[in-house]
Formats: sequence, C-alpha cells, structure tokens
Amino acid sequence: MNLVTLMGRITAAPELKTTSSGINYCRFTLAVDRKFQKQGGERQTDFINCVAWRQSAEFICRYFVKGQLMAVTGSIQTGSYTDNTGAKRYTTDVVVDNAYFTGDKRENNNAGARNTPPDDYYENNAPAANVGNDSFSQTNEEFVPQGNSRGTDKSFLTPSVPDDLPF
Repeated sequence: MNLVTLMGRITAAPELKTTSSGINYCRFTLAVDRKFQKQGGERQTDFINCVAWRQSAEFICRYFVKGQLMAVTGSIQTGSYTDNTGAKRYTTDVVVDNAYFTGDKRENNNAGARNTPPDDYYENNAPAANVGNDSFSQTNEEFVPQGNSRGTDKSFLTPSVPDDLPF
C-alpha cells in the first residue's frame, strides 16, 4: 500500500505548467517538521518534493502561496533519468491526490493567497477541495460528495460494495 499524508509549509509559490500533450501540472516543495527533536536541539525539517496533476495542480496554484500551511494526501513515486554529464539520477516525489487548507482562515488570508477561497471551505470545517476523483457539489452551504453517501450524516461515506466478492 502506498499512501502519504503530509502537512507543511510551501517553500515557493507553485507555478502551473503544461506538458506537451496539454496536461496541467505543478511541482512544489513542502517543508515538513519532524515529529521529534533532540533534547536541547532545534527541530529538523524535511523538504519533500511534490507534484500535482490536472485539477489538483490548478487548485494548488490558484489558492496556495509561499509560506502557507498545507496538508496533502497522495502516494510516493520514484523515477530516474540521465543528466547532461551522463550520470544516472534518481528522483522521489509525492504525487498529490488531494490538497487541504490547514490552520485558520485568518492565517490563510494573511498569507496573501492569489484568490480567496469561499468562506464555506472554513466554516464547515471541510477540506478546501477534494481534487481527486470525486466530484463535489455545493448543497445547503456545505460541500457534499455526489453519490455514495447514506443517511443524513454527510461526514461518513459508505462505499458501494459488489455483492459477488470472492471472500
């Protein structure tokens, strides 16, 4: 299973780019503090390279700026390439599926975001957007996934399960 959850500060303003085939993406780095620190020492920080594609990239570039606190979920992807000198280089990136605002509304607005997200993102204590594969609509002033929800409690989603499971 390859799952990653990170929370940290963006080290530079994300920039939307497009591949030669027309797919939007952005690369950015999150500065993530380590959980523990040596006694009397400073807390260590890891700088983790991330890449977001399509709607996730558009969302991140639109609403997040340098220094802003952000949470992401996704997976680790490794790769390699040969540089100009002929040396083989290895890469490790977090491929972002979902991006979330963290901190309070005041902190995010003071960060100088390019566009201010709707107030519902904060007031309902929901992520600013789930920019993965789910489609969302705004109903009764809250973001609710379309389909898959059961009953009146919108905070719990029940996945559909086929009746012919092999176990």
